[in-house]
Amino acid sequence: MIKQSLLAALLLCAATPALAADETPAVDPARLKADVEKLVSFGTRHTLSSATDPKRGIGAARNWGAAEFERISKACGGCLTVSRISDRFEGPRAPAGVIVENVLAIQKGTGDPAHVVIIAGHIDSRVTDPMNFTADAPGANDDGSGTALVIEAARLLSKRNHRATIVYALLSGEEQGLWGGKLLARHAQSEGWQVAALLNNDIVGGTHGTDGTIVDNRVRVFSEGIRASEDLAAQLARRGIGGEDDGPSRALARAALRAATRNPAIGLEVLAVRRPDRFRRGGDHLPSLELGYPAIRFTVGVEDYDHQHQDLRTEGGRQYGDTVDEMDFPYLARVTALNVALARELADAPPAPASVAIDGAVSSDTSISWTPVRDAASYRLYWRRADRSDWTDSRTVPGDSTQFLLKGVQIDDHFFGVAAVSAEGAESIVAFGGLPPQK
Repeated sequence: MIKQSLLAALLLCAATPALAADETPAVDPARLKADVEKLVSFGTRHTLSSATDPKRGIGAARNWGAAEFERISKACGGCLTVSRISDRFEGPRAPAGVIVENVLAIQKGTGDPAHVVIIAGHIDSRVTDPMNFTADAPGANDDGSGTALVIEAARLLSKRNHRATIVYALLSGEEQGLWGGKLLARHAQSEGWQVAALLNNDIVGGTHGTDGTIVDNRVRVFSEGIRASEDLAAQLARRGIGGEDDGPSRALARAALRAATRNPAIGLEVLAVRRPDRFRRGGDHLPSLELGYPAIRFTVGVEDYDHQHQDLRTEGGRQYGDTVDEMDFPYLARVTALNVALARELADAPPAPASVAIDGAVSSDTSISWTPVRDAASYRLYWRRADRSDWTDSRTVPGDSTQFLLKGVQIDDHFFGVAAVSAEGAESIVAFGGLPPQK
């Protein structure tokens, strides 16, 4: 089993070249720390806190985030368009209703502008009582870390052009009901974005667990299997071909694993968790999954519940509260670098094929065909034995190909997929073979 895992890792590593040394993300832990400290300085970023106070509350924090995006845009010659989207939400944690506002910075791609990669984190915070919007709620790790990561990713990725449009999103209302995520997903749908990936970063800056465990070399990546967007007929079709482990979000998680493997200097192991989020918990990527967009969640390798959703206090000698001193900024820098490496490849790659068909019943060979992708210089065909979860074999074919016959590869014993590859070697996520296109 160890040899098989090593083989899979080597094949993934060889599939696409790693970033050149001069392209390695130069993430600055000190800048990340300064950004988190600035977010904490707003006292609370609770969604129900003041939207107009210039120094305290969610409004001041959002204004600061927008100003940071504007500063980055100025440095890249106006490459970012900064905007705000908002809507009114009402629910158990906001019974009187509240205006939820997201801050977006959009870096238009050189290819199809509707081909979109999103990097997101939520800017709001809370304490023990989710209705308490007056107490100090530092929200350093949850989710000042994700907010700082998004801003740093914008600084790094805006240094050059990309084929896809990249959207950097600071979301509000996560703690009240994933409202910022819902607003973003609806906006993507109304704008006609063809979302290739949503990278949601929520609690990505700590390495200490509640029990004292330290995990500083691993990040968890959560992805759905059976798709939330599929109706019963589509789910049954997926079950019928054995594709429960191969939806677009699961393919995106594999791409995150590939990015970590190909860029060992980042120094992170990706623990690809095969569930949409932590047990009975959720995040802002879930509304995007409901609309069919590939979306994953990055979060720390171990959580510290004493410093998450807690009032600031000391009890029995134990300190509680989500404060800056509990964070690990070199670790946050590595998670940021992984996001940048993954987003860069996906934004430089063509979209994945819209559909991949396979045929080979009662045959010793398997025929693979796929819808052509504009700007694809080549395609990479993947297959694996049906009792394995990671791709073990691949073959690259020219960009003018739309079908290929795998001689001696029996369809009943294998799973198949196809990725589109740019002339520079950037690769899309893998589109699974055998399912009709989703309506």
